[in-house]
Amino acid sequence: MSFKSGFVTIIGRPNVGKSTLVNYLIGEKISITSPRPQTTRNSIKAIYTEDAGQIIFVDTPGIYKTKNDLDKYMVNEAYKSLEGIDVIIFMLDATEKFQKGDQIIYNQIKNSSNPFLIVLNKIDKVKKKELPNILKDYNKRIEENIIPISSKTGRNVNNLINEIFELLPAGPQYYPDDMITDQIEQFIVAEMIREKTFYLLREEVPFGIAVVIEEMKERNDETMYIRANIYVEKKSHKGIIIGKNGKMLKKIGTRARKDVEKLLQQKVYLDLWVKIEKDWRDDENLLRRMGYKG
Repeated sequence: MSFKSGFVTIIGRPNVGKSTLVNYLIGEKISITSPRPQTTRNSIKAIYTEDAGQIIFVDTPGIYKTKNDLDKYMVNEAYKSLEGIDVIIFMLDATEKFQKGDQIIYNQIKNSSNPFLIVLNKIDKVKKKELPNILKDYNKRIEENIIPISSKTGRNVNNLINEIFELLPAGPQYYPDDMITDQIEQFIVAEMIREKTFYLLREEVPFGIAVVIEEMKERNDETMYIRANIYVEKKSHKGIIIGKNGKMLKKIGTRARKDVEKLLQQKVYLDLWVKIEKDWRDDENLLRRMGYKG
């Protein structure tokens, strides 16, 4: 049997579980998740390798109505991920009805020259007896075979992998067996810190948060020293992130450090600073500095 390989993009509305699926398949946290939509800001390549072949997954920001330059960048990243792709996965949410945003994405891909798969995620969150009716409702809008999965528990994910390999061409192994992402460590570390701010602050601070790694070096005692700036748009947001007597910032740092140590497989000293950059989401120079342009 020939080795198969190719690039697979996962698209869908925000918060349908695209990043959760990527993390499940790779077995490592390389794409951040949170209960809030629009968490992923860049297209992230995750590499899945087995005897049958290699799948390079492109996890993308969700597609939604844009409000500022950062939003436009994120949606452009999602649509750009359709270029040069072998298979498209369009992900839907079993806990929600088919929405206008789903229709917009479906219209975009149904006339595509690329093969695509429709995936209904979060089936672990619906009752088993309700699933056939949910699939029936979706089939009224989408006349395609729909693969129900749970990216959280892994239910039916093997079936999805088999379907992907059916559509992939014979090809080379693009990356080594032990490589799981094309992202540099600094990017993943910054994303891990940003994820903790989302989890701990929820609705208190809006999406005007960015994290930039300013310094990352190994010390003589083999501890990795990481200095990171958390950027916010308002003085009041800075106060919320720091918290009373610095408690919230300490909590963010403690939780992020655990994930970073697991990623780097070594002790980490995380030095976090909070800085104000007013309206950075509408400033092209600042967006580029923070890794969202070019």
